Amino acid sequence: MGKNSEIEWTHHTFNPWWGCAKISEACKHCYAEVWSKRSGSTIWGPNGNRRFFGDKHWHEPTVWNREANNLRKRKRVFCASMADIFEDRLDLDTWRTRLWELIEETPWLNWLLLTKRPENLMKMIPWTNNWPSNVWVGTTAENQERAIQRIPILLKCRAVIRFVSCEPLLGPVDLRQWLNHGDQKKPSKGIDWVIAGGESGSNARPMHPVWARSLRDQCVAAHIPFHFKQWGCWRPSDGGLKSSLRTIRLKRPDLESTTFIWKGKKAAGRDLDGHIWNEIPKILSEVA
Repeated sequence: MGKNSEIEWTHHTFNPWWGCAKISEACKHCYAEVWSKRSGSTIWGPNGNRRFFGDKHWHEPTVWNREANNLRKRKRVFCASMADIFEDRLDLDTWRTRLWELIEETPWLNWLLLTKRPENLMKMIPWTNNWPSNVWVGTTAENQERAIQRIPILLKCRAVIRFVSCEPLLGPVDLRQWLNHGDQKKPSKGIDWVIAGGESGSNARPMHPVWARSLRDQCVAAHIPFHFKQWGCWRPSDGGLKSSLRTIRLKRPDLESTTFIWKGKKAAGRDLDGHIWNEIPKILSEVA
C-alpha cells in the first residue's frame, strides 16, 4: 500500500486512517480486517478505535503530485483501501476535512473515493455542484440488491467520474439502467466505469464466469470502460482435474453447475475469456 500500489486499477493508495465496520455481504471476509489483525491492530468494528497517522504520512501525496506534475502525467490514488472515508463517526470529521484539503492541493492526482456508504456522501463532501476535476467517486455493488440500493444515491453527486466496483462479485448484477450512454463530451448522467473481480483470501467465495461476462458485455454495449481486476482465489475449471487439487462446485438454479479450482489470487490470473480488460475512463482534463 502507498506508492506504486499492487491494486491493478490505481497507481497509489492513500489511507487517511485504518479501520472500519462491516455493513454488507461484501464485507464478510474483508481483506483489510485480516491485514490489520495480522499487524496486531484492534481497529475493526463499530466500537473499535481507528488508527491515525502523522504528518509524514500525509505529506506523501504531495510528493506524488509533484512527480506527476514533472512528468505531465496524472496519477490515480485509491482512497482508502483500509477504511471507508464515509463511515459515520464524529472522530473522523477532522481527518476528513484534512483529506478534502489535501485533494484540492494535489490537482495532478485523480482521487478515487470508493465507499459502501454512499448515503453519507453528500453530507460529508464539502463540494456541491462545484466538484474538483480530480475527484472520482464510486460505490461497491456486490450483487443486484446493493446495486439498487447504492447506485441511484451515487449518481446524485456531480463528480467528473462516477464508478461502480462489483468486487467481490457475489451474484449477477444488471447495470444497464444506470450506464452512461451519452456523448462523453457532455456531462455524465450515469455510471462512467465498471470494475469487476472475484474474492481473495482463505475463505474466498467463487465468482461465476457468467456474472463477469455479463458485466463485460453490458459495458461493451454501452461503450463504458470495463476493468476486470481478478478471478480471486478460485478459477473456473477447464477440465482435466487432478485428485490433488482443491475444488468447489457452485450450484445455483439459474446457472449451469460449475467446478472451480483453488489457485490463489496470483495464479488464478485476471484474464476473462483470454483477454485482459484494463480499461480506464478518459476525461477531457486528462493529460496523456
